[in-house]
Amino acid sequence: MKGRNMSRWRDPAKDPRQAPKSNLITAEGAARLRGILDHLSRMKRPQISAKVGEAAAQGDRSENADYTYNKKELNRVIARIRYLTTRLEELQVVDRLPANTDKVFFGAFVKLEDEEGGTLEIRIVGHDETDTKKRWISIDAPMAKALLGKEVGDDITVLTPDGETFYTVTSVAYTAPSAG
Repeated sequence: MKGRNMSRWRDPAKDPRQAPKSNLITAEGAARLRGILDHLSRMKRPQISAKVGEAAAQGDRSENADYTYNKKELNRVIARIRYLTTRLEELQVVDRLPANTDKVFFGAFVKLEDEEGGTLEIRIVGHDETDTKKRWISIDAPMAKALLGKEVGDDITVLTPDGETFYTVTSVAYTAPSAG
């Protein structure tokens, strides 16, 4: 049986995509998601609904590309609103600093040095706020798991596609969370 929705079977017990994700998020990340939800609900959805209404008033909907496109866009926006509403209810906002700010925990900005002396700066954040350009990694990522509980001077080993990579923690910092 072939089809466009067929994909290779993966054992759910071994598939990393099936692993439960943590429901942690920083106060800034939660505020950003609430802002997106507000924009979609109060601005984007009414605009697209008006476009759908205008296109529907033109007559035959079966051959009306404007109606078809805007209806699909409206459904996409509604699905995103539904997802964000559900996700924000599930999330646990971390709005305080850890008791020991010398160790790596959720929300930490960490500087690492590799064997060649190169530096890497990352931040450990929730799954919903990861950003490769900013080097914000999920708390569920292997590197973040290896870093949790470490402090300046500790060594970690991370398995990468190129093999094992060794890092030394050179700095751990936190910013005071803003009330969101």
